[in-house]
Amino acid sequence: MGIVNIEDELHEQLRRASKASCRSINAQAAFWIRIGMLGELNPGLTFQELAARELKAAGVGAALTGSGLTAAA
Repeated sequence: MGIVNIEDELHEQLRRASKASCRSINAQAAFWIRIGMLGELNPGLTFQELAARELKAAGVGAALTGSGLTAAA
């Protein structure tokens, strides 16, 4: 594990995004890094497609029923 030096403005944006996403600053930075890497490796996919693929790989799913969105088993 190491330390990454980033610009003050980017750190401030990271801090704000982490609050909005209910993540730690480190978890938010890791999320952005992972999504960025996936985006570079899969330039034809949108953010939503990348996120859906990652959720599916983690075994997370959802099913739409008549009463709304429910977690799939």
